[in-house]
Amino acid sequence: MARIFKAVVILAVLGFVGLTGYAYLADLTPATTEMRKPVTLNDGP
Repeated sequence: MARIFKAVVILAVLGFVGLTGYAYLADLTPATTEMRKPVTLNDGP
């Protein structure tokens, strides 16, 4: 039982380290584009 618990803890730590490394090293910035849309405003009642 101790071996299974130790393996689960090791896998959890390795997963956390991998996720942290991916978050820091991966290019997660979204592509930005300029969008223009005409707006018609009502000029009073």
